[in-house]
Amino acid sequence: MDKEQWRLLDTGARSAYENIALDETLLETKKRLKTPNTFRLLQFSPNAVLVGLHQNVAQEVRYKFCKKNKIDICRRITGGGAIFFDEPQLGWEIIVDKFHPKIPKKIEEVYRVMCEASVAGIRKLNVNAEFRPKNDIEVNGRKISGTGGAEDMDSLFFQGTLLTDFDVETMLKALRVPVEKLQYKELNSMRERVTCLKEQLKTVPTLEVIKQAMVEGIEESFAVQLVPGELTDQERKIFLGKIEKFRSKEWVFDLRRPVQARQILEARHKTKGGLIKVSIVIDQLTGQIQSSLITGDFSIYPKRTIFDLESNLKGCYIKDMKQTVLGFFKSQEARIPHMEPNDFVIVIDKALAKLKYRQFGLSFSEANDIYTVVKPFEEINKIKHLLLPYCSKLVTCEYRHEKECTVCGECTISDAMELADEFDLEPITIVSYEDLEETLKELKIGGAPAFIGCCCEAFYVKHLEDFEKIGLPGILINIDDKTCYDLGKQRDAYVGKFESQTHLKLDLLKKILEQVINQSHNK
Repeated sequence: MDKEQWRLLDTGARSAYENIALDETLLETKKRLKTPNTFRLLQFSPNAVLVGLHQNVAQEVRYKFCKKNKIDICRRITGGGAIFFDEPQLGWEIIVDKFHPKIPKKIEEVYRVMCEASVAGIRKLNVNAEFRPKNDIEVNGRKISGTGGAEDMDSLFFQGTLLTDFDVETMLKALRVPVEKLQYKELNSMRERVTCLKEQLKTVPTLEVIKQAMVEGIEESFAVQLVPGELTDQERKIFLGKIEKFRSKEWVFDLRRPVQARQILEARHKTKGGLIKVSIVIDQLTGQIQSSLITGDFSIYPKRTIFDLESNLKGCYIKDMKQTVLGFFKSQEARIPHMEPNDFVIVIDKALAKLKYRQFGLSFSEANDIYTVVKPFEEINKIKHLLLPYCSKLVTCEYRHEKECTVCGECTISDAMELADEFDLEPITIVSYEDLEETLKELKIGGAPAFIGCCCEAFYVKHLEDFEKIGLPGILINIDDKTCYDLGKQRDAYVGKFESQTHLKLDLLKKILEQVINQSHNK
């Protein structure tokens, strides 16, 4: 019996706008003109960032970086998250009748069938790929392909990527990944989450070899024969008429979810086994976790456990988070020295608690620049002391390494001194870590109920355990610009000899002081 024939379309390297225009054309004509079931191979040139149908470009993409580096920005016709598509990557798509006998009725099974067809192709390259629910393809726990789809009446459109030789650093600079300011460890952690053919095979097969493997995988999985073809005249005409739509500002930037719908929430939790840091993307409209990034200096075996946990959290409703995390670990044989599964619940819950910050007039971006010690934000009040870092004074200031300040108006420390006066606080300049520790102990002994201060995230993370041991509740606000940690000058800063200038977030400091003062008056 002759095999069913599907069309093979190899549309080569095209711009993002052309590729997305072709996507809609193929889906639309499949429904309207009954065009053949099709397997399409595609590439992008120049490099491109593609946001999901419902995403907000400003929240997902670093626009200035993309513009400077000539990276196209376009919106897909499919949902899901933003992806970076550089020229070596190979894209693949299946456009098929929704009621084809090889297509399951349940969406979860559709993902499995489509991904396993791609897996079959990748395995022909001697790469041990596997399907990982919901819609990823992995090699030894590391993602090598992501997928997604759309449907229109009786037509189904499914697409995926195959990472051949991937530029992780450019991707991180082009996209606003779940961590806004990646530290070195997190950069390595992102690298560990993805892999590519070059890494697996120590070389990149020719494009023709890769394409042939993918074709054979589709043919075997769907029991069809792929016959090379071209766009029909009608498809070509429709396609050319759509390019400007997908290049337009209205499509790329104006079609979006509300700005506040998608938010990143961050938190840290110190355990005996190490620090856990989590960044979670929340969709407030649905109450779901869209994605998560869990990093830290803890150890876990097997290593892929964290990647699998992140995958399980995708699409999880906030109310079900604890059950999802504990249920996941119950089903695993994971070993986490000096930590418990509940530690992950605690840190994620800390991040989700920042949803409450809206009631204090704070955005989630501002909430992520706020760190608390001993007590949660809403329980800290009656503050009488403002602690300020010497590194925010002018490098040339004669008082840079002194406790004093003349309030000359030349730096943000000077402005903070004026805020202290406005809110009846005692300002204290901290000139070294030892000075900070001594100051906090004195305030604790003196009966101070709490403090507010400013420091960089790296300092907070490093000394969180020290803060907790002293036991004085406090609110710490992140600082701007290059810190001693960014410049590798931690040793100089520890002894009070850091010679660069940072800047305080004065607007955020004022907003918090207003809230704390209001709380104190209402108690």
